[in-house]
Amino acid sequence: MNEVLNAIKNRRSIRAYKPDLLKKTEIEAIVEAGMFAPSGHNAQSWHFTVIQDRGILEEINKKAKEKMAAIPVDWIQNLARNHRADITHKAPSLIIVSLKQGAVTGETDCAAAMQNMLVAAESMGIGSCWMGLVGFLFGDTEVMKGFGVPEGYGAKQAAVFGYKADEARKEGPERKRDAVNYIGKFE
Repeated sequence: MNEVLNAIKNRRSIRAYKPDLLKKTEIEAIVEAGMFAPSGHNAQSWHFTVIQDRGILEEINKKAKEKMAAIPVDWIQNLARNHRADITHKAPSLIIVSLKQGAVTGETDCAAAMQNMLVAAESMGIGSCWMGLVGFLFGDTEVMKGFGVPEGYGAKQAAVFGYKADEARKEGPERKRDAVNYIGKFE
């Protein structure tokens, strides 16, 4: 099977990482994959922020959980109160994709960039997990500014990256095969 399809099919949301930092060349290759994602009208209206500092990642975990504690959803509040829970899964690297304000297809563009980065990481033997819970910080402009998100941009996507720990997930869930309609003639 083709290498790209293998990477797509083998990619899993990894929640157990080795503490080793990724090499700069690996991070650069992952970000470059994001930069080569399609974007509406080739606007490339994104900005990438790479954080590879355990202290900052611990602060992200703390601040996001503080915001989560105020959300009136039981599972989110329970996770926020769990002192052992780390929403970044102790991964060594986090990449935030931000969107230039006013971009017409920017939300989709940022998601396409993130997907490219997740697949690229898998192709390199690097684990990843798309991080919805980090999104609780996205509305905090002071925090985002501190992360170097440029003026006029808003954070939209985040994912952690790192070398997979031995106990990392190896098998994925079964895929729903009845989710496709074919119309027309096929040989």
